[in-house]
Amino acid sequence: MIKGVLFDMDGVLADSEQFICKAAIMMFEEMGVKVEPDDFKPFVGTGENSYIGGVAGKYGIAVDIDKVKARTYEIYRTIIRGNLKPLPGAAEIVSRCRSLGLKLALATSADRIKMEANLNEIGIPASSFDATITGLDVINKKPYPDIYIKAAEKLGLNTYECLVVEDAISGITAARRAGCRCLAVSTSFAPEMLSEADWICDSLGNVPDEALKW
Repeated sequence: MIKGVLFDMDGVLADSEQFICKAAIMMFEEMGVKVEPDDFKPFVGTGENSYIGGVAGKYGIAVDIDKVKARTYEIYRTIIRGNLKPLPGAAEIVSRCRSLGLKLALATSADRIKMEANLNEIGIPASSFDATITGLDVINKKPYPDIYIKAAEKLGLNTYECLVVEDAISGITAARRAGCRCLAVSTSFAPEMLSEADWICDSLGNVPDEALKW
């Protein structure tokens, strides 16, 4: 049945959360506003418009989202250089899926500029995937299913033929709503918070065989 694997990026292939959080905090500091890391947690996995805009809204700050996002990305690209690494098993699972003859897509709520920066830094190029979809390619972001429906379409597959690999609660919900099966990696949330997933593992180095053979 399984014919394709749809990978989320942040928290799955690379642990970039600490860096985008730091970059956003630094951007807000430039505006004279002090925010806290915990402020961003409700918006993890929902794309940078929501990630930054949600915190701005919490503090009652009116922002030009495109402008503040661009500045955040400038800071982000600087601080990840030489610091962002692939998560354990990331490169290996991509190769393993290829060896099984599965089609691969990267489906991230992040903007393309962040996707390209991350993939270049961790050494898993966009060419590793048959298709790449970003938050700019869909109107409704996770937890809506749009990004995974679009990813499956780009691979020429039905969603029920695809496995989604996620780390965020909103992403798991999106995968289930799309009709995909889901493997959750407990890099960002505790395993008990990922119970909607079909399988849960602590790293991509410990993916259960049955998640790739159904």
